Amino acid sequence: MCAAAGGIEQVRERLIEPLLEDGWTVAVTLTPTAAVWLETSGEREKIEAATSLPVRSETRLPDEQSPHPAVDCYAVVPATSNFVAKLALGIADNQALTQVCEAIGAHTPPVVVFPRINAAHAGQPAWDQHIGALTSAGVHLIYGEDVWPLHTPRSAPGKPLPWAAIREAIDSSIAKASPR
Repeated sequence: MCAAAGGIEQVRERLIEPLLEDGWTVAVTLTPTAAVWLETSGEREKIEAATSLPVRSETRLPDEQSPHPAVDCYAVVPATSNFVAKLALGIADNQALTQVCEAIGAHTPPVVVFPRINAAHAGQPAWDQHIGALTSAGVHLIYGEDVWPLHTPRSAPGKPLPWAAIREAIDSSIAKASPR
């Protein structure tokens, strides 16, 4: 899952392709705004070519089969503050949020979320409650000053995402969920 935040332009090269190289099947669902961003940049088509699966951003009709295989882990990279807030409140107003909200409610498969936020987002009065709600629901958050030091708004364009921590969280979540 991808929301429209900085770093989305690198998700294919830095996350999807390495996962594919390690033998994973990767299916991508975008928020509506992320779909526009990646369509405009040409990345959507590159992701589809790399994964051999359609990139989803819209809901399917009730009688249509999902074009994606069964999911072992949802990774929301990057997640906006809006995505995190809606997820914590159970607001599923687009395809990406619907899928992740269902996974949280069903307690399977594991959910990993990297909030690509700044200090102003984290300073909102409800932010700590959103983080607490997701943590108590078992969501693996890639979050904290040790992973993503917060910055003032618009002061860190191009700041690289913590790709190693994101990959480690995905691998760890899948390993914990897999029966031995």
